[in-house]
Amino acid sequence: MSSKYQQDTSPLVGQAMAGKTVTRADLCEAVYQKVGLSRTESAALVELVLKEITDCLERGETVKLSSFGSFVVRKKGQRIGRNPKTGKEVPISPRRVMVFKPSAILKQRINGEDEGNGADEEA
Repeated sequence: MSSKYQQDTSPLVGQAMAGKTVTRADLCEAVYQKVGLSRTESAALVELVLKEITDCLERGETVKLSSFGSFVVRKKGQRIGRNPKTGKEVPISPRRVMVFKPSAILKQRINGEDEGNGADEEA
């Protein structure tokens, strides 16, 4: 499909700045190009990984991917919010939210820094 996945350098670095959004299909294609599985097997593998991550988060577990970051589910209690249009106070019900904490290594790669400096602080 695209030659951007055939390079050994980071193919997705800087893509967000260029307006590119990486989709499931892009991930499947990358697995197909780099791993050598069939397109069907590549798609199944990507779906399986995403499903496992989703299932863990649904159970409230933290998903930590070394050198990438952590997906953490946090509980937020009920609080009072305000309708910005009317100024009326409105209760916001308790809920769970998911946050992503990038690792120090990922932060360095995004900023184009050397991996050898400050890599000891990982999320």
